[in-house]
Amino acid sequence: MIKRLLVLAFVFASLTAFGQTGKITGKLIDSETGEGLLGANVVVAGTTTGAIADLDGNFTIDNVPAGDKTLDISYIGYETKKIDVTVPEGGTVNVGTIKLELAAVGLSEVQVIASVAVDRKTPVAVSTIKSKEIQQKVGNQEFPEILRNTPSIYVTKQGGGFGDSRINVRGFDQRNVAVMINGIPVNDMENGWVYWSNWAGLSDVTSSMQVQRGLGASKLAVPSVGGSINIITNAAEMDKGGNASVSFGNDGYQKYGLMYSTGLMENGFALSVQGTHTRGDGYVDGTQFRGWSYFLSMAKVFNEKHSLHFTAFGAPQQHNQRAFANPYSAYQEYGIRYNSEWGYLDGEEFSMEDNFYHKPQISLNHYWDINKRTSLSTSTYVSFGRGGGSGERGEINDSEYYQLPKTENGLLRIDDIVAWNQGESVPDFGDDNTTWLGPDNDPNYSGPFAGQYVENARSGPGIFKRASMNEHNWYGVISNLTHQINDNWNFVGGLDFRHYRGLHYRRVEDLMGLDATYDIYDRNNPSRYITAEGRDDDNVIFYNNVGVVSWLGLYSQIEYTKDKISAFASFSGSNQGFRRIDYFNYLDSDPEQKTDWQNFLGGTVKAGVNYLINDHHNVYMNGGYFSRQPIFDNVFPTFDNTINDDAANQSVNALEIGYGFRSKMFSANLNLYRTQWGNRQFSITRVDFDNDGDDNDRAIFDDVEQLHQGIELDFTANPVKGLSINGMVSLGDWVYSNNFEALVLNEANEVIGSDVSLFMEDVKVADAAQTTFSIGATYEIIRGAKIYANYFYADDVYARFDLEDFTEPGNQVWEIPSYGLMDAGFSYNFNINKLDFTWTFNVNNLLNEEYISEAFTNNLTDDPSRVIPGTANADISNRVYFGWGRSWNTGLKMRF
Repeated sequence: MIKRLLVLAFVFASLTAFGQTGKITGKLIDSETGEGLLGANVVVAGTTTGAIADLDGNFTIDNVPAGDKTLDISYIGYETKKIDVTVPEGGTVNVGTIKLELAAVGLSEVQVIASVAVDRKTPVAVSTIKSKEIQQKVGNQEFPEILRNTPSIYVTKQGGGFGDSRINVRGFDQRNVAVMINGIPVNDMENGWVYWSNWAGLSDVTSSMQVQRGLGASKLAVPSVGGSINIITNAAEMDKGGNASVSFGNDGYQKYGLMYSTGLMENGFALSVQGTHTRGDGYVDGTQFRGWSYFLSMAKVFNEKHSLHFTAFGAPQQHNQRAFANPYSAYQEYGIRYNSEWGYLDGEEFSMEDNFYHKPQISLNHYWDINKRTSLSTSTYVSFGRGGGSGERGEINDSEYYQLPKTENGLLRIDDIVAWNQGESVPDFGDDNTTWLGPDNDPNYSGPFAGQYVENARSGPGIFKRASMNEHNWYGVISNLTHQINDNWNFVGGLDFRHYRGLHYRRVEDLMGLDATYDIYDRNNPSRYITAEGRDDDNVIFYNNVGVVSWLGLYSQIEYTKDKISAFASFSGSNQGFRRIDYFNYLDSDPEQKTDWQNFLGGTVKAGVNYLINDHHNVYMNGGYFSRQPIFDNVFPTFDNTINDDAANQSVNALEIGYGFRSKMFSANLNLYRTQWGNRQFSITRVDFDNDGDDNDRAIFDDVEQLHQGIELDFTANPVKGLSINGMVSLGDWVYSNNFEALVLNEANEVIGSDVSLFMEDVKVADAAQTTFSIGATYEIIRGAKIYANYFYADDVYARFDLEDFTEPGNQVWEIPSYGLMDAGFSYNFNINKLDFTWTFNVNNLLNEEYISEAFTNNLTDDPSRVIPGTANADISNRVYFGWGRSWNTGLKMRF
């Protein structure tokens, strides 16, 4: 009897409890874009009961006690929000659609300047990564590696040094991918390259990063042949607070950070500051690094119409490099971490190749809401770059440093090089050094430095370390006017002005025991003894010149939106001027020391349309033509003031169609693209065309055509609560579509091969995986604790071509073996008192896959014993880079 009563009591209590609870549903979206906020947190105040928003921002909280409740809503990068709600017994209350505002002053205005694409509206192929995912997964990876699992993206670490990574989009390298930070272009104005070591602190301050593949939505005439990368940094935070962080990883990796924000104060000011320090030994042997980063954002809101925003950030760093890709056989002997560019000097790591640079970017933005329909956003910016990269100069007994005997581990014998330079005997280096006998090698010489050890004009005797320096000043203004004509039509127009002046020279970095070097390359002072090292005004050698680039562009865009249709047509035009000043090759009295301006007109015409079939399906199409001006080296290809009269604009024709699907549990995008690139000009260095064994020749190509076409698919699924699955597939076909000719120069800039015909039609484009695939999942184990795993696969990666292999038709470059990388990690968000903590742990390349990421030569063999495993006929003499093996990192961030 008692047992029956207990059962009835339990059932009654259960029914009573069920009747006393209810359900809360709703949707969270971005107030500006209307996009759902996947991963946003909704918690019943004072409890641990809550939910995570799904792909479309929808959330459901079950078993909430009936009565008056308060919801705490939070999402990184957005203002927190509280919503009061009454939960009915046994029922459901829907709080509707809740719009979250960005938690920074002026962040939405920056997105306008940056031309950030909007899902299901902007007709371009786009992938967006938010701050939360970046913070969770970046660890000790390079910043671009966060994009690896997006379609048609290929990222490598190149030599594996700190900040030495590169990224390709749809088979186009960084010169042809527009990178913008807060809408400001950062591709080098002379050669178009992006040096990620200059932006090493970006991962700490990025609000979102968006890749637009193809010509994209940017209104500026930027080099978006393959695509564009829009990086939006944090702005001055609306709320007062800050955070402190620390992380550790493999090979001595350490990182420390601190951030504080005043919040928006009563006087209309808001200030946010952040700083980090990073250091480590590097995964690759001999690649120690030290880096710092700083970020400052200050805003002043004057009234509802006007606000000013000041931002400054930079990342001074120094890191040793693996700048030379060794033969595959060297890695067989010494392992994949092998680096032939370093050794020990007095017991300390000493590298012949290192990079040191500081390139701050400072901007002042003014936002003016002229009226309800018209606004003007203006960004004035400046960047000062200072630094360079080192290498060697000189020889010992006709051998360059890498040709000298090494240690049993393949390291440079730096102590022995210094000893030889100072006259000591090093038997296996050959004959001992001799003292200086003057420029004419006179046995009776008694002039400067007689009896001392002097390196003679790059030919030895002796080897020392030099640095190639780049010091530039870059100024610019972007002004963007937006006017809403009516409910359907919108006009955007503006100007883009940039001016760049870059000083390039070489200096003596470390004489390595020598007393001086004798330099003859300055025609204004042809016989100089250089004894100063490092930062000094009197140690410039070999070359000293200035490149000046000026840019003035205008752009306009008409946008149409009505019901299910959104469309745009965009036009831009620009004049790019180049001038070169050479202080070494020309006398100061020579009017040819400074060239006239070489001006090139260019621009873009783009259009696109998106159609919403219904709430789930949309289709889009875009296309355009881009007349791209040549880069500086195309105009001045021979390292002097000789002008290339054949330099001309490159032409890019692009067409793309796409389809999108959205539902509560599944989202997918399918894109097909075709890009034809004509009249391309480029060069290849470290060529040995004359077979003298020095690899110091250079080949220049023009009138090159390439065809890049392919298909891309990406998807996200949320099959059950707390589980998110994402994946992508990209299939490309990227080939040279014509035969072309090469002009080959030796190190002295003398022509050694003119009009060398290359049969390149249908030869595969190198440097990037034409087939990629990834699949990953994130699962919330318990509230605040998530695990993730991701697998990435790369195939159809081809080596770069060699000149001698394509002087006859019918040849092809060798294919690098396919590879797969597994990453995994864990994050846990928890609170102690009023402090919020996040702990992360990540492992990259979990399975320790050994793989070649890049190949620089095309040596083939019929000898099976010399074939690189996994290839058809690639010889082990091919120069390659291996990617990193397994690496790990863990970090803790405290928010207050």
